Amino acid sequence: MNQTKTLEILKTAILLEKKGKAFYTHMAEQSKEQEVKQFFKLMADEEEEHIRFLSEQFSHYIKTNEFKMVELPAEETTDEEILSEKLKEKLTAASFEAAAISAAIDFENRAIAVYQGRADQSLDPVEKAFYKWLADWEKGHHKLLLKLDEDLREKIWNDNNFWPF
Repeated sequence: MNQTKTLEILKTAILLEKKGKAFYTHMAEQSKEQEVKQFFKLMADEEEEHIRFLSEQFSHYIKTNEFKMVELPAEETTDEEILSEKLKEKLTAASFEAAAISAAIDFENRAIAVYQGRADQSLDPVEKAFYKWLADWEKGHHKLLLKLDEDLREKIWNDNNFWPF
């Protein structure tokens, strides 16, 4: 792939991550509940880490016209550690933050599409591995947000007797 297209994809990825970080940071600042603040701050911090990795790749690629082999960290937290009952309870009570979960799912979908698409297209094994790692990390975010959304929906349905049986 030509250098212009590769740099365009890196810039798009950095911009996606910056938008995600801004969104999560805003949500953390707006929330009145400590558990909800911590959740959105964790998400913002992870987006910041993605920005750092992407920016390093961008700088390296500009200088060398190739992707840099980097040690990519494994995901350290589990859904159970993040999705506490207290968080779900606070999100259910705070409809604005609960609605933001849907918007966050859309952010993660876009990031997955960019990263997975580039991983699938790349012929460079280092670039392919880098974008696959990012796609997998975003898939973890997506899974977490979907689980949270599902749990919140079920709680609201139960609380409002929306079940047909």
